[in-house]
Amino acid sequence: MKNFIQAGGTITATAPVGGATSGAGVLIDHLFGVAAITAAEGDDVELVTEGVFDIAKEAGASMTAGAPAYWDAAAKQATPTATDNVRIGTAIVASGAGDPTARVKLLGHAL
Repeated sequence: MKNFIQAGGTITATAPVGGATSGAGVLIDHLFGVAAITAAEGDDVELVTEGVFDIAKEAGASMTAGAPAYWDAAAKQATPTATDNVRIGTAIVASGAGDPTARVKLLGHAL
C-alpha cells in the first residue's frame, strides 16, 4: 500500500535534551523506546519501541512480575511508582531492591 511508512518496531526520532545513549531508555513526550545507537541532542536516534529489555531501575525499588513499569524522566530509569511518571510497559520477572535493572516488556508508547 502506498501510505505504509514502516512496521514501527523501530522509530527514527530526534534525540532529546542531553542526547541518547545506546541501550538506555528515551522518553520523547509519549514516545518511549530504547536507543539503538548513541546520538547527540538534536540528531536522529533509532528507538526500539517493542520487545523485552533490561532497563536501569530505581535503586532500592522492587518490582513484581506482571506489575506495571513506569519511567521516571528526571532520573532516567524505570520505577514501580506511578505518581508523576508515565507507564512504559510491564515487568516480566521480579526484580529486588538490590537489582540494578528491571526486565520490561515495552508498550511501544508511554501512558
